[in-house]
Parts: sequence; C-alpha cells; structure tokens
Amino acid sequence: MSNLFFRERIVESINNPNLQTALDNNTERRLRGRALAFESIPDWRERRQRAHKIRADVIDNLDEYLNQFIKKNQENGVIVHRAKDSKEAIQIVLKIVNSLPQRTQSEEQETFVPLSDLRGEKVLIAKSKSMVTEEIELNHALEKENIKVVETDLGEYIVQLRKERPSHIITPAAHLKKEQVAQLFHEKLNIEYTEDIPTLTATARKILREVFLTADVGISGVNFGVAETGNICVVSNEGNARMVATIPPVHIALMGMERLVPNLDDLSLFISLLARSATGQKISVYTQLLRKPLPNQTRHIIILDNGRSRLQKSPLKESLYCIRCGACLNACPVFRELSGHAYIGKDKTIAPYPGPIGSVISPGLMGENFVHLAQASSLCGACKDVCPVDIDLPKMLTRVRAGQVNSNQLSVISEGAGLNQLTKLSLQIYTRLSTRPKLFAFSQTFASLITFLLSPFSQWIHLPAFTGWGYSKDFPRFGNKTFRSQWKHVTLSETKGLLHNQRDSSVEPAALPQSDINLIEQFTKELTAVSGNVYQTKNVQQDVIDFIKSRKIHKIMLELNTLDESLLQKANIDFTYDHDPQIRLGVTNALVGLADTGSVLEADEALHPSLLPEIHLMMLKSKNIVQSLPDAIHLVEDKNAAVFITGPSRTADIEMTLTIGVHGPKELHVFVDVSNSG
Repeated sequence: MSNLFFRERIVESINNPNLQTALDNNTERRLRGRALAFESIPDWRERRQRAHKIRADVIDNLDEYLNQFIKKNQENGVIVHRAKDSKEAIQIVLKIVNSLPQRTQSEEQETFVPLSDLRGEKVLIAKSKSMVTEEIELNHALEKENIKVVETDLGEYIVQLRKERPSHIITPAAHLKKEQVAQLFHEKLNIEYTEDIPTLTATARKILREVFLTADVGISGVNFGVAETGNICVVSNEGNARMVATIPPVHIALMGMERLVPNLDDLSLFISLLARSATGQKISVYTQLLRKPLPNQTRHIIILDNGRSRLQKSPLKESLYCIRCGACLNACPVFRELSGHAYIGKDKTIAPYPGPIGSVISPGLMGENFVHLAQASSLCGACKDVCPVDIDLPKMLTRVRAGQVNSNQLSVISEGAGLNQLTKLSLQIYTRLSTRPKLFAFSQTFASLITFLLSPFSQWIHLPAFTGWGYSKDFPRFGNKTFRSQWKHVTLSETKGLLHNQRDSSVEPAALPQSDINLIEQFTKELTAVSGNVYQTKNVQQDVIDFIKSRKIHKIMLELNTLDESLLQKANIDFTYDHDPQIRLGVTNALVGLADTGSVLEADEALHPSLLPEIHLMMLKSKNIVQSLPDAIHLVEDKNAAVFITGPSRTADIEMTLTIGVHGPKELHVFVDVSNSG
C-alpha cells in the first residue's frame, strides 16, 4: 500500500496548479542564479573535487575529527553533548531548558508572541532554520512539554503558521504563492489582507523582533564545525541566525556528527561552494563563525548520531558528504514537479529530507519507512552534475532500490524494497534478457511491434497499483530501429569524429589571472551589486558624522574605538556602547574587506551595532581590502565570534521575490578610508 499512497501524492502534486507555478518559479530562478554564481570561479570543478576528497577524509576518520572538535570546544568554554538518537537529543534540550530560571507571570504578560499569550508557558525559544531539528521533530517534542518555540526564518515561520513541514531544505515555503501567504497572515496575524511582499516581510520582522529580544533560549543548526579551532559556522541571509546565536542568554546548536571540516582553510573552500549551490549567491549575507560564548552567555553544542554511525559503515556512506545545499533538489526533474511534501513514508509521514539526497539519507537514517522514495528518480544524473561535493547520487539511489541500505536496521530491507511483486518480476525478466545478446536483440524487435500497436490506446490503459504506466506516464513507442542496428551503420571514422567533438565541447578555457585588478573598485562593484553602498573618503570620521546628520539621527550605537567622541558631541549626536534595540543606526570598524564578494568582517564588540539597528555604517581602511576569503579567514582565529557581512539582510522566501531588510539591517554603508594614513 505504501507505493499506492506515494503515487496518489505524486498525482495530487502534479495536478495542483498553484503548486506547479510556485515550483517552476523557484526552480528557474535557482538554476539561473547558480549558473551565474559559478561563472565567477572558473576552477569550480577542481574545487568540488578537493571538497569531495576533504569530505571523504572526514567521514573515513570521523572519530578522530570529532574528538579534536569536542576537545577544542571544551577548551573554549562550550558545553558539548553527544546524542545517540533523536530521543536523547530531545532529552538534552529539555534538560537545558528546564534548568533555566522560570518566567514570572508579569513577564509572560508583557511578552508578545504570535498565536499564543504564553499563559502557562514558562520558556520561549527563538529558533533558526535547522534540518537536524526537523529530522528529530524537536518542535513537536518541546511543544508537548508546554514550551513555546518560534521559527524565525521567514519561510520556516510561514510553514509553522500553516502547521506544515518545510517543502525544501533551503526555501521552506517554495510550494506557496504570495496569495496564500497573504491570506495566512491576514487570518493568523490579524493584519489587513495584502499581497505586497515587502509589507508581508515587514510584518514578520516586527513580530519576530519581539521574539528575539525576549527569548530565553536560541536554537540553531550548524553548517560546518571546524575540528582544528572548534568554530561552528552558521550561514544565513535574513539575520535571524545571528539574532538567535547572540541575543538570548543561552544558545543551543544542534549538529549532525558528520558536519565537520578539518581547518579554516577547508572551511573557506566549502563556503565558496555552499551559497553558490544553494541560493546562487557568491556568499551568503551572513557567514557567522562562533568560537567562544559571548559575555553573559552559555553555549551548548549537541552532536547528533541518529543513524549516522550505521550509515558510515554502509554502502550509502557517501551520502554523509552532503553539505545540505539543496542543489540536487532544484536540478531533479522529479522533485521539480512534486515538491518535498510528496515524499511520504509508508506511515504517510513526510520525509524530513526530500529529493535525490533525501531519497538516500531518509531510508539510510530512518529505515524502511522511506525506502520506496528511491523509486522517484529518473537516474538522469542531473543531481550528480550539480552536487558541489560530487556525490554519486544515481549510484546510491540504485543501491537503495537494491536493498543495500545497511545491515543493522530494525527491519531488514530486502532487495528491490519499495517495488511491488509484478515490477520485481518484470525487472528479473529484463535482467535475463539483457544479459543474453541474441535474446535481447529479438526482444527489442518484439517490443517495438507491441508498443506500436498499444501506444495509440495508452490513454485508456491504467495500471496504477502496479507499475504506474498509463497512470502517471504514457506507453512510449519504440524506435523503428534498435540502437544496435543503427550503430552498425556508423563508420569507424564517424565514431572517432563524434568522440573527438564530444571531448572538445566539454573543455572550457581557464580564465586568465587578473593581477592588475583594483581591489577597491572590485570591492565597490561587488558590494553595490548586493544592495550595499560604498563611499571613498579621505576624511572618514567627518564624512560618517555628516551622513548621520543628513539622516536626522540624534543617537547611535557604537563599537568601541570607532568615532571620535568629541566630534560626536560637537555635532550633537548622542551615542551608546550598549546594545539598544530602539536605536536606528550603528557604527563599526571593519577588520577586512573581500574584493571578490564585497564582504566585510566584523567581530566581538561590533556584533550588536552591526545587527540590531536598521542602518549599519562601517569604516574600512583601503589597505585592509584583500582579494578573497582564504586571505582573511585566519583573522577569526582569536575572535570569540565573527561574521562576514555581504550587503543588507535579505530574503526570497515568498515567491522567490527578493526583499531587502528582514531581521538584520535594511541598509549597509561602507566608508573606505583612502587617506595616506589609511
């Protein structure tokens, strides 16, 4: 019956016009964006081969890297927990939460949280997007314990209001149109109905800002853990992951045990591949590196196994190389017609991981309930082509189909699991025919005759409970000649010519090195392209003050040792070094700028002034602009927390429409000091 339920969901998805429109918009923009982003790194093929080797080394030596990572975090003052399964991970979270001081009734009444007045709920958790928490169903478990959890990523917030699972691991609300979001916000948030996407985004910003500022705990995922230094890396575009990790007094980071890289140099390689593959950006708006807890903060890292140790020893080991970019979902012709909600188990639960990679790791981690998902693939190889770490997904999908998941499942997965008996019999017959050349040649001729006779009537032939032919796909008409007979007419010289042309067409000339690039001009061009603003100045202090006055702002938030206090007093501009969420403008010093992405690096004391205000001003010395991330990544080694910022915060979670200013600043202005002293 599991196959029948799955097929019913497939047909339901294909026949849903709203879903199809939303999926088409998401896919087309993601694929175009990815192609453009990779044009800026002509050596991307070499990069992904290096990435593949690094991931293979990590998975082969996982215990060693885990021990190094754990030891370093303990030295850094981080509390590390190991969880063997989802139940244990949830119990660890509950233990942390239950040890917190309880809210008073007056505090509860003063705190505004959508969909709840918090009466009787003693703890509020602000959560950023995390697939591991989806995997273990953390939200459901916490809510059963009367703990309020609020998703703060815009897409996750939307699907939480709808009481749904995410439909995509990168864009959770990719299955929805703006009209559906508009109606949802009208009904759940009591706002006037509007389909204006910036207005909908601003509504979420206003509501979720209160959640960030009053949350007892922040929970995030982890994109990468750095074994050598203990850093955890969390990337996002909206700013919510930064809020979750820096504002609440307790931060809990949940990490799959496989999400490690050996060192910071390797991390810079994966960062260069992740955003390009996931969202078509050269780098995410916020690439956050956390080493030690911030002052007055406690940080916990929960390292989750939940079947990964079994997977490491199975024929599906390579699936652990995945960096969760979602590129294979966007490239897969099957997923692009279905969305993630169509990937359901035998018990009708939606798989936490959909698409090609999900069809491998969902059965690999969670067993036979999801093994039939591997049938939802054409094995065309598009998923392998776009994978930034060159995972051979078609090979693993065939292994799942053959029952080669692992040997220690609670229930043994048989060969051909997910297939009905008629399909298995048909494949066995095909195997016998295809391994006997003469018999196979005869069968091709016979099949051509049969399909010629049947194909005109395929619309009336339905076998939904068996193979799907005539139900979700038409009977094809075989060619007049078999491949074998056509090949006999191709001469040897023509064959060589075809092969030569194929080799030539696959070779792309490497880009010439550009040693004469003006770093300031390149930095300006890149940051402007992502909605930032750059000003070259020889009097940076006065120009920043003049800018503040032009906005009629009378109080600002400052990083220590930035603007001259006497100049501020002379200009009648008040200032504070404490984080004040009511202040509209923050000023910081940038440690370094990256010319190839337009990114700037902030750390420690600069974190709150660069995050909370609507307007963020940075001062950057021209001599501190370097070419790219590998030139700057080691500057974070002695920082408790650091972030590479690339433009103002942004989202495209509603109909893939880019909207500037979500949880982080709406404006970013960088004043580049080009004076001789700079």
